[in-house]
Amino acid sequence: MNDATPIDSGAVAAIGHSACPHDCPSTCALEVDLLAHNRIGRVRGDSGNSYTAGVICAKVARYAERIHHPERLLKPLIRAGAKGEGKWKEASFDAALDLIAEKFVKAEAEFGSETVWPNFYAGTMGLVQRDGINRLRHAKRYSNHFGSFCTNMAWTGFTMGAGALRGPDPHEMAKSDCVVIWGTNAVSTQVNVMTHAIRARKERGAKIVVVDIYDNPTMKQADVKILVKPGTDGAFACAAMHVLFREGLADRDYLNKFSDDPAGLESHLQTRTPEWAEAICGVPTSEIEDFARLVGNTKRTFFRLGYGFTRQRNGVVNMHAALSLAVVTGSFQHEGGGAFHSNSDIFRLDKSLVEGTRYFDPGVRWLDQSKIGRVLTGDAEALNGGPPVTAMLIQNTNPANVAPEQRKVIEGLRREDLFVAVHEQFMTDTAQLADVVLPATMFLEHDDIYRGGGHQHIILGPKLVEPPEGPRQNHDVIEALGERLGVSDREGFGMTPRDHINYMLSKRGLGDFESFKADKWADVQAGFDEAHFLNGFGHRDGKFRFKPDWTRTPAANKPPKRMGPQGPVDQLPEFPDHVELIESADTEHPFRLATSPSRSFLNSSFAETKSSRTKEKRPVLMLHPEDAAACGIADGDRVALGNSRGELAMHASLDAGQRRGVVIHEGLWPNSAFEGGEGINTLTGADACAPYGGAAFHDTRVWVRKA
Repeated sequence: MNDATPIDSGAVAAIGHSACPHDCPSTCALEVDLLAHNRIGRVRGDSGNSYTAGVICAKVARYAERIHHPERLLKPLIRAGAKGEGKWKEASFDAALDLIAEKFVKAEAEFGSETVWPNFYAGTMGLVQRDGINRLRHAKRYSNHFGSFCTNMAWTGFTMGAGALRGPDPHEMAKSDCVVIWGTNAVSTQVNVMTHAIRARKERGAKIVVVDIYDNPTMKQADVKILVKPGTDGAFACAAMHVLFREGLADRDYLNKFSDDPAGLESHLQTRTPEWAEAICGVPTSEIEDFARLVGNTKRTFFRLGYGFTRQRNGVVNMHAALSLAVVTGSFQHEGGGAFHSNSDIFRLDKSLVEGTRYFDPGVRWLDQSKIGRVLTGDAEALNGGPPVTAMLIQNTNPANVAPEQRKVIEGLRREDLFVAVHEQFMTDTAQLADVVLPATMFLEHDDIYRGGGHQHIILGPKLVEPPEGPRQNHDVIEALGERLGVSDREGFGMTPRDHINYMLSKRGLGDFESFKADKWADVQAGFDEAHFLNGFGHRDGKFRFKPDWTRTPAANKPPKRMGPQGPVDQLPEFPDHVELIESADTEHPFRLATSPSRSFLNSSFAETKSSRTKEKRPVLMLHPEDAAACGIADGDRVALGNSRGELAMHASLDAGQRRGVVIHEGLWPNSAFEGGEGINTLTGADACAPYGGAAFHDTRVWVRKA
C-alpha cells in the first residue's frame, strides 16, 4: 500500500470515537470510519477536541493498513526449533496459556518467585491493557519492573525545579507571542504542538523558536533556529540566563517571591557567558544574546520542553536549566507564558485495582528495563540481589529492538534455560526469539482509557470493532494466567476492563463508562494560578529550586528506595550548569550519534506497514558534508559505524543541518533492516543516568568510515 492507494473503498456504516494508544504525549482524540463489525476505514483527528483540533499524524490516519495487515499474528505459536530459527507450531490459546503457567510454576519452584520477570512498556498507553500486568506481578511476587526508557531524566529534571509535573494549559501556546519548542521534533512526533504554535504565529505574529540538534522538520518551520550539540542544552540555557541578568531582563520581583536563591544563581552565572557556552554548545555568541533578548522582552513566551534533549547522561541537568530559564524571565505570570513538559500529575486516576498495588511487597527486587541485556546475561549488579531470570512474560514492548546494548539483550533472550512468552500483534524481533507467541488485539478491538500527558484530557477508548479470530486482549491473558497460577481470587481479578474503567472514573468523580462514552473525554486542567504556579511551586515552601537536592527532592518517576540514587550523583551541579557527564567524542570515536525518532515510525511500531517503510526508504546515517568529505564518504555510500558495543552498516545521507561531529540516525528500523540483523541499539549504552536512572539513547560516541 502507498499514499495513492485507498485504505478501504467500503461504505461508512458509522463513525466511532476513540483515542490514539501509542507512546506520544498528544494522545489524540480520534474519529474512525467503521465499515463493518470488524473493519475500519479512515481515521481522523476529532475536531471537537480542542487540543487534537482535527489534526493527527499521517501514520495513525493510515491505521487501517496496520489493523488489517496480512502479516498480523492470528494464532498462538509454540517454538518448534532453535530460538530464532523461525520454526513454530500452532496451538490453541488454552494450550499456550497452560504451557506458560507450567513454565512459570517450574521456574518459581527452582529459584523462587523473583525468577519470573513480567516485562512491559508503552506499546499501548491504555491504563487497563498496559498496566494490568502489574496485578499478576504483585499477586505472585514476581520481580518488579523499573520503567526507565523514556521519562526518567525529563520528569526528574522538571520536578527537581518545579516540585510537580504540571504546567500551563497547552492551549495557551496559541495565545503566546513567542513559542520555544525545545528538544522535540513536534512535526514528526507531536503534531498538535505545531497546531497551536502556528495558530499563535498566524493570529498574533508570534515567533516560533526551535532548539534542537539538527535541522529536522520542526526546525524547518521555525522563525529562529538554535542548533546545539547533543548534551549541551544546559550550557545554552545558562548563557541565556547570564544575558538576562546582565541586561536587566530578569524579573527580580518574581524571582524574590517564587525562587529559592536568585542571588546565588546570578552569582553562579557570572562566568557562564555566551562565549563560554559557544565553546561548548556551538551556538554563536550573537545568537545566544539575540535569543535571550527575545524571550526576556517577550513576556508571553511559552517554553514547550520535550523529551529528546534529556536523553543524555546529563539530561536531568539540561531539563532543569531550560526550565530555570522560564523562571528567570518571569513568564509563568502571563497567559501564554511559562514552561510545560507534561501534565502527568493532574489526572489522578486510581489504578490500585488494575495494578494490584494493595498486595505489592516492597521487599521484592526491582529490575531495570534498560538493563535487560545485563539482567539476562547474569550481571550480578543488574540482578539486584536476586536469582537469575528464567521466565518472562513480555507485553507492549520489543526489547530485542528498542533496548540498549542490543547484543547482550539478544544473547540473553537466546538462552536455552530462559522461557519467554511474548504477547504481540506482529512477529517482532523479540517475538522471533520467544518460546511462545500469543496474538494480541489492537486498540479499536478492546475497551480502555487514556490520559494525555501533553495536554489535559482523559479520553475513553471503547471497543469499536471485533478483532479477527485468534487475538486476545492483554487483560484476558492476565486474567487467564491469574486463574492458572492460583491468584484469581485476589482483589482486582475477575473484573472486566469496563469494571476497571468504572472504578477509576467513579473515584475521580467523572461518572461511569456509559456517561463518559457520551462525553468522549474530560478536561481536568488545573486552574490558571495552580497551573502557572502562582500559588507557589510544588515544594513545601512554594519556591522554585535553582539549587535542587538531587538525592531527596521528589521525582515523578523516582525508583524505589531499594534501588536508590543511580549514576554519578556527586557530579550533579549545585546550580543550573553544563556537566560533562556525556559520552564525549574522543580520538578513537570522533562522532556523537543521536538515534532520533523518524516521522513514519513510532518507536518500533508502524515499522511493519508498507507505507511507513516506503516513506522512510532505508536506514541512513546523516553526516555533515564536511565530515563526510574528511572521511572520503559521498552521498549514498555504504558506511560502517561502531564503538566498543558493536558495529553496523547503513548508507550515508549528507546534510548540513547539524554541527560538525554530530551524526543522526532516524528510526527505529527493525533489526532485519540492517546487514547482519543488528539494529541501531547495538551501539547505545545501558549505564544508568544520575540521579534516578534512565537510558541515554541520544548519547553515544562512534567512529564512522566508508565501508
